[in-house]
Amino acid sequence: MNHPVYLVDDDEAVRRAFGLLLSTVGIRATGFADPQSFLAQAPKLEPGCLILDIRMPAISGLKLQERLVAQGVDWPTIVVSGHGDIEACRRAFRNGAVDFLSKPVDEQDLIDAIQRGQEALARTLSRRAETAETQALLAALTPREHEVLDRIAGGFTTREIAEGLGLSPRTVESHRAGIGAKLGTTSPAEMTRIWLDGHKTP
Repeated sequence: MNHPVYLVDDDEAVRRAFGLLLSTVGIRATGFADPQSFLAQAPKLEPGCLILDIRMPAISGLKLQERLVAQGVDWPTIVVSGHGDIEACRRAFRNGAVDFLSKPVDEQDLIDAIQRGQEALARTLSRRAETAETQALLAALTPREHEVLDRIAGGFTTREIAEGLGLSPRTVESHRAGIGAKLGTTSPAEMTRIWLDGHKTP
């Protein structure tokens, strides 16, 4: 999927040049003149890749990156600087930057970095969708079925689960059947995988 690109740079000429370049390779780019404008729009934006200028008035590109990470917005980021230094580069990568490019930016380097960012974003969104789907399946289980599934995932047998919960083995088997119907599998290994997936952070 061709995810959008958001360019935050206070230099209009840079925004225009990058936007024109990206349009030639079919990439949708939206420019923002300052970090405040982007932050105001971010909650309504489709997930995408960020290109951040490192030096801007009020809020620098690195500060914006750190603020977004703190808010849980972990979109792939490319930091661009005309005054890059090693410490700035380290900070950018510590916060998950895909690349750190120096001005004047090589066009192919920028396109390659965006491609890596889009691939990373696609993987992240796919994982989150799978986790959300799994959590929805688990949400359909009753409290007792959750207790039984927790023990199935722990490797306990039907008899051990029955003893631990004060139930008869037949009742446990009935709960296992209900769990299997809701999760779409009767395999303990597959149930365990679903249980593990459901406990991941989306």
